[in-house]
Amino acid sequence: MNDVPVLGTRFADELPEMAVSWKSAPVAEPRLLVLNEPLAAELGLDPEWLRSDAGLRFLTGNELPDQAKPVAQAYAGHQFGGYSPRLGDGRALLLGEIGGRDLHLKGSGRTPFARGGDGLAAVGPMLREYVISEAMHALGIPTTRSLAVIGTGKSIVRENLAPGAILVRVAASHLRVGSFQFARATGDDGLLRRLTEHAITRHHPSAADAAGLYRAVVAAQAGLIARWMLTGFVHGVMNTDNMTISGETIDYGPCAFMEVFDPATVFSSIDEGGRYAYGNQPNIAQWNLARLAEALLPLFDDDQERAIAVATEALSEFRGKYAAATLDGFRAKLGLTGSEIDEVGLTSLSEDLLALLKAERTDFTSFFRRLADGTDVGDAFGDWVKRWRALDPDIDAMNHVNPLYIPRNHLVEEALAAGTDGDLEPLHRLLDAITSPFTARPGLDRFAEPAPPDFGNYKTFCGT
Repeated sequence: MNDVPVLGTRFADELPEMAVSWKSAPVAEPRLLVLNEPLAAELGLDPEWLRSDAGLRFLTGNELPDQAKPVAQAYAGHQFGGYSPRLGDGRALLLGEIGGRDLHLKGSGRTPFARGGDGLAAVGPMLREYVISEAMHALGIPTTRSLAVIGTGKSIVRENLAPGAILVRVAASHLRVGSFQFARATGDDGLLRRLTEHAITRHHPSAADAAGLYRAVVAAQAGLIARWMLTGFVHGVMNTDNMTISGETIDYGPCAFMEVFDPATVFSSIDEGGRYAYGNQPNIAQWNLARLAEALLPLFDDDQERAIAVATEALSEFRGKYAAATLDGFRAKLGLTGSEIDEVGLTSLSEDLLALLKAERTDFTSFFRRLADGTDVGDAFGDWVKRWRALDPDIDAMNHVNPLYIPRNHLVEEALAAGTDGDLEPLHRLLDAITSPFTARPGLDRFAEPAPPDFGNYKTFCGT
């Protein structure tokens, strides 16, 4: 493969008011740290070519096809509840579309949206996004993907000097609630309508209008958040600019997987009030969706009262859809898909289990594998286990939905620290485990174990 891949320009062409033409900063000595070869193949890209000098210039945005229109995208957003009318890609760049998906950079230099930031990114946070997003994909959770992480050869200033890197991200699109907030704030209903049509075509083609799009997003997000909760995933920064229209998980900053079950679990160093704690995620998702409804009101109906009624009715569907998806998930996690237990009984069984997990400070992930294996889960669970066993659970089915390997926080930190120092072997060992999360394999016992007691109170950072 000798030719630079063709990149689509759909977003730049259809929504120029939301796109600033821009170029990535030059990278004199790019070094490929990790490449997602299966994803490259999905996109029709030759992994060997991507490893070449020409491929690295393409991946860093330094050498694109002549017809490409790289842009920094504009959007608004509520960040920790406070509204910012102009956020946008401060250190990111949409190179274009390939294989029907966005090809996007993080850490590629300052843009007009950068405000006080330097537009750069460090190796550690970019490797974190690669690891967590690939784990989410392997778990079957809708997510953006990571194609590559490339070292820039330059040091950047954070708490200390850190080696710089660029993440190459692939997404169904980068349309987010904040995109609609930005369009609404312009006062241009024509732009809002074109953005809505663009979103319908790309993500929810069965939607007939803005109200249909909104209902589709509500349903997609209800299902997504249920899957987060069922795996103990804590996003950490659920601002409206981090909620996609497609229903994919996006922007892995201060994220982590919960170990000891506790709804109050918070990992983000800046979330002092626990706004984005594990147990708050469904409420925050609904709050974000209310902000999307506010942005779309002019398209729901010319009469504001009727428009509000449309929005209210559609948003009210979130709770029911989330509850149904959660209950279906627990039915699968407990191996009861063939059981005759009714919804009330399953709800009681699940809620009682969660109360026990919290009271006993039990590891959320390993509990379900131990339960399936017949391992002693503790005296406190004795009566509950009897109730569960009486339902004749399908043990084999449980082990196909309950992961054995997740990105354990201590192992992630170990891999990122080594990767920052130039040793990528721990990263590859971790990736090997978490990208096949359901099948036990020899030599991987430590990847299934919780953090040791001396690991302490885990905190993550946004990496900006």
